[in-house]
Amino acid sequence: MASDRRKNRGPPPIDPHKPRRRANRVLSPVVAVFAAIYFLIDALFLPPIHWVAERLGRFRLFARLGDWIRSRGPYQTLALFLVPLILLEPVKPVAAYLMASKRFTHGVIVLVVGEILKITIVERLFHIGRAKLMTIPAFAWAYNFVMRWLDYLKSLPAWQAVVRRVNAIKATARAVWRRMRARFRLMLRGAR
Repeated sequence: MASDRRKNRGPPPIDPHKPRRRANRVLSPVVAVFAAIYFLIDALFLPPIHWVAERLGRFRLFARLGDWIRSRGPYQTLALFLVPLILLEPVKPVAAYLMASKRFTHGVIVLVVGEILKITIVERLFHIGRAKLMTIPAFAWAYNFVMRWLDYLKSLPAWQAVVRRVNAIKATARAVWRRMRARFRLMLRGAR
């Protein structure tokens, strides 16, 4: 009778969340490292790049260039979007060669300047031509695919932990900066 009960019960129920927990446990350090690198790049490079792009956008030449880009069709805009990527991508191997040939400073300068130029130009072109680029089905699919993955990564607990830590660091840095600025102002007033 007891053996009949065992036969009828079948295998124990499978917990559908168990494989996901294992995957999250394995991917958590990878996501944390990826998030830390992402926020480091975001904190170090993007504010100056946005500042430069904003300043350049005020020049009449760049305003005319923006108008010209807006007047192009979607595939011409895509070609304009890809040109800086194609021209500036060889900067990485050149920088690696310079670093390998014991010219580390030159290699770092080439890499940083090339990447800043590439990001600034590509970001500006994307901002100007986004609506037209999104009319190209393959581009829209690839863009949406990447954005969904980024949204997924941002929803993971490891990413959220890094976000909380970065926000705490930013808040501390802002508080320190305010205190230093206030002390500097007091010193200037005392010197008068």
